[in-house]
Amino acid sequence: MHTYNEAIQWIHDRLQFGIKPGLERMEFMLAQLDNPERRIKAVHLAGTNGKGSTLSYMRYMLQEAGYEVGTFTSPYIEQFNERISVNGTPISDDEITKLVQIVKPVAEKLCETDLGEATEFEIITVMAIYYFGCMNPTDIVLFETGLGGRLDSTNVIHPLVTIITNIGQDHQHILGETVQEIAYEKGGIIKNGVPIITAIEQLEALEVITPIAKEKKAPLYVLGKEFMSEYKGQSEGGEAFSFSCAFGSLPHAELTMKGKHQVKNASLALMAMHYLKTYFSILVDKEQMEVALHKTFWLGRFEKVQDNPTVIIDGAHNPEGVKCLVDTLQTHYCDKRITIMFSAVSDKKIGEMVPMLEELADKMVFTSFDFYRALPAETLAEYASKEHVVYGDFKVAIDETLAEIGENEICVITGSLYFISEVRKYMKK
Repeated sequence: MHTYNEAIQWIHDRLQFGIKPGLERMEFMLAQLDNPERRIKAVHLAGTNGKGSTLSYMRYMLQEAGYEVGTFTSPYIEQFNERISVNGTPISDDEITKLVQIVKPVAEKLCETDLGEATEFEIITVMAIYYFGCMNPTDIVLFETGLGGRLDSTNVIHPLVTIITNIGQDHQHILGETVQEIAYEKGGIIKNGVPIITAIEQLEALEVITPIAKEKKAPLYVLGKEFMSEYKGQSEGGEAFSFSCAFGSLPHAELTMKGKHQVKNASLALMAMHYLKTYFSILVDKEQMEVALHKTFWLGRFEKVQDNPTVIIDGAHNPEGVKCLVDTLQTHYCDKRITIMFSAVSDKKIGEMVPMLEELADKMVFTSFDFYRALPAETLAEYASKEHVVYGDFKVAIDETLAEIGENEICVITGSLYFISEVRKYMKK
């Protein structure tokens, strides 16, 4: 394994082993590497939506205060390497290659046991943990779960703080059909004595999370109870709000990222920062918080990628994400004619997402992209009840759609994050 391309190919070849929830393979591989997870100061984030945005707010605040911040996120938008980043900069091709050279023999040793082959996500998670534990230690690492929480590969870390953004209907074939079942899986990342910060709103979900926190003696901080935020309305280019908790307050904060849901994500990040400041002397002052919140940006989340005509891309890949997108468009672009282009993968609730988008859209465009789980455009269009256009190739869809858009119109391209990744690459060209 000598080149970056060989390393990436070896990682991607492991997609054939699918999704296998469980921690035994992770624990085996990390033990072979002398348990690098024990050397990391971490924050662990789970939730149906908002993980990436909450993580980004925290990263920007920590960076503004001069800390070196590692992040582990998924999926990637521009390049594979960004899944493991330091201060927002993806690690190098040489580092990816070196990590594969270290992890590959461990994975081969694993497959000789009864535990079987490691999945792609398990391999990437081990690479990230080894990188931050041994190759390039940082002041703190922000780990985003891949799927669920209890049996997610990242659940081998013991964090300083745990965050669960929200509970929604996604990956139900793995996590369970009910809110309670999904909450139980997310709540599986709660550790003994480690504070849990959440914006969960459903009473039935909180009734699952609360006893888990109590059993593990984990202090529980719920948005709207132990910490508060108040939406103040639109600011220039974003949202304005105030924040308060027992450890401090921010009377006026402004976000560049649009959407009322971003106020919740930012509030989670602020609560986590105040806790880290109070109990772990991670020092970030009010001014640094305010500056960082205004600077925060996250690829593919209500991101304007073109003017004249305006094109916005957003990875709204489940019903909760679509609702947030629709609300944000109604708030900021109610005076515009809106064309929505949509593509999704096979395990999503298309029957719930399409009607919400149709309610807002003046024109619907369905398309597809080159990904093994991507649904054909014709299949997506079967859920439509209004007049629509179908394109098999998303590049043709973009070219022809934008050629027809008028002055008072915007185009919103949304759906799978894998789709958004491909769209963003194409739009940059």
